[in-house]
Amino acid sequence: MCLLFDRLMDERNDARQALATAQTEVTGLREAARISGEMLADRDDIDRTRTEALNHALFENSELQRAVGTGRQRLRVNAVCRVADPEQARTGRVADAGTAELATDARPDYFALRDQLALSKEMILGLQDHVRRICLR
Repeated sequence: MCLLFDRLMDERNDARQALATAQTEVTGLREAARISGEMLADRDDIDRTRTEALNHALFENSELQRAVGTGRQRLRVNAVCRVADPEQARTGRVADAGTAELATDARPDYFALRDQLALSKEMILGLQDHVRRICLR
């Protein structure tokens, strides 16, 4: 009888130990799930923020492209116009020098570069946010 009682006590102790281990494991898994959920929420927030910023930049670029196409705005180039006539150069004045402007056939490339720059900028900022808010957690 005493042997049976000892065996039952050992089984009870083993069951309690298994229960404690299982409860610890459940607590760890719940914590891991909570952290994973927070990280996914942060990732989604970063993606939403950067996508909105990119869409805004692309929209402004297309608006500028339309304004340039219709003539409401001009693309100016920071340049110096040199005088071709040496006679006018001696008199010290610039002959009908207007503002420098981007050539019409170069405009599509300019706007493509602006789009690519906006995309690259948001990708870099998004990666930096990801490292700060998720990886360094």
